[in-house]
Amino acid sequence: MHPSLHAQTASDKTALIMAGSGESLTYGQMEARSNQAAQLFRSLGLEPGDAIALFMENNLDFLPICWGAQRAGLYFTCISSRLTAGEVEYIVGDCAAKVLIVSSGLSKVASELVPLLKGVKLLMVGGTAAGFQSYEEATGEMPTTRIADEVAGTDMLYSSGTTGRPKGVRVPLQGLPIDAPNPLIMLVQALFGLSKDSIYLSPAPLYHAAPLRYCMTVQRLGGTVIVMEHFDAEEALKAIQKYKANASQWVPTMFVRMLKLPDDVRLKYDVSSMKSAIHAAAPCPIEVKKKMIEWWGPVIHEYYAGTEGNGFCYVGSADWLKHPGTVGKSLLGPVHICGENGEELPVGEEGTIYFESATPEAMFRYHNDEKKTKDSRHPEHANWSSLGDVGKLDEDGFLYLTDRKAFMIISGGVNIYPQEAENLLIGHPKVADVAVIGVPNEDFGEEVKAVVQPANWADAGPALADELMAYARANLSAIKCPRSIDFDKELPRHPTGKLYKRLIRDRYWGKRDSKIV
Repeated sequence: MHPSLHAQTASDKTALIMAGSGESLTYGQMEARSNQAAQLFRSLGLEPGDAIALFMENNLDFLPICWGAQRAGLYFTCISSRLTAGEVEYIVGDCAAKVLIVSSGLSKVASELVPLLKGVKLLMVGGTAAGFQSYEEATGEMPTTRIADEVAGTDMLYSSGTTGRPKGVRVPLQGLPIDAPNPLIMLVQALFGLSKDSIYLSPAPLYHAAPLRYCMTVQRLGGTVIVMEHFDAEEALKAIQKYKANASQWVPTMFVRMLKLPDDVRLKYDVSSMKSAIHAAAPCPIEVKKKMIEWWGPVIHEYYAGTEGNGFCYVGSADWLKHPGTVGKSLLGPVHICGENGEELPVGEEGTIYFESATPEAMFRYHNDEKKTKDSRHPEHANWSSLGDVGKLDEDGFLYLTDRKAFMIISGGVNIYPQEAENLLIGHPKVADVAVIGVPNEDFGEEVKAVVQPANWADAGPALADELMAYARANLSAIKCPRSIDFDKELPRHPTGKLYKRLIRDRYWGKRDSKIV
């Protein structure tokens, strides 16, 4: 279960294709590149347990570099390509990276990093810039043979920063062989049917946990990974048809954008090859998922998990249709729904979601943030941890997400979770994207506001605001409905689909300098 093994048995098989450029690597070519990366890291003095960081867009070198770090026993931190120099500096310092590899497409931010990262080796893929050594030149001098002391490293990834400063999740290295199996491999084989025959389309940025880990898992199994440089709804459908992709992973906003393509565009592509379309990262509106199942068939799989790896819920299409809105049943241990004081709540009541681990020692920790680690734990049960989400269980043990606790609106003492209104409004044909937030209200503390990205900017104005508020009132109780609607040309979404709601909310609370971190 490692690309190096497939390089021996199927050297000419395609391991990686970039969907836009058509560039590709066979397993033999990827083996050579990852060996050169590992040799480079050793030549720079990096030992097992050390760290590197990648600040790159999706490109042909991304995964071979990660495999080089993995076989050299290193932690590899993949950083969002949308961050500023100061934000990158924070993550590089926090993860203690000794090497930073950037892509030439990010040279503007890269140049700002040079004076900030003293003592860090700086390499650039696809070009050079002052302060950076060419990655291609550096690795070109390295042997393509394996290093003598291979041992398994792993990723160390950071939260998206949608509610605050990102935090890294670091797990102890075990000194395992590079081809040692892990629980994710067994899960994806059993649940999603991934195998050496998989042709896996990845439309999301590789610096995010799920795309990175699933692409590497498919390559562990010997399948072919197709990486989109950037997500585009029609281009994704075109890639499915062109490569006959039979597996993929999405976020709900991608479903929304594909469904909102004109029918004569959307339905002209053959998606019948798709046998396992996985989605996660955010709750999917019920109507959106129903339409996807109608369109693609019962091949839609959903899971609920986090970078922290403390829990995993799963549901297939058939069970989801019987339990609309669920994110699945837990596969890794019991789920507990708890009230404000930590008390466990009955079936059907909403509260904070906790996952139970076998022992406290088996649980994740936030790197360099003991307070956040402590806040994620249950006050009485040391082996229960939470991602900060709110939800409920039904009588059959299926979990439903209400929203993130941090996004709750408190109006006149009443708790309002905005996700329900968002799920409704996104289904309106004139809405391309929406965020529902709490804004200041002198009498009630907060009131509900929707910030809408119209499908057609020319529609933005009082008439559309009135239409959407009437639509909400016709389908939701009054307390959950927006009392006002503002319009934005584009909402600040992470490329993985997560909404930077904090940035929108902060505008209305006097924090005009709020930014992505």
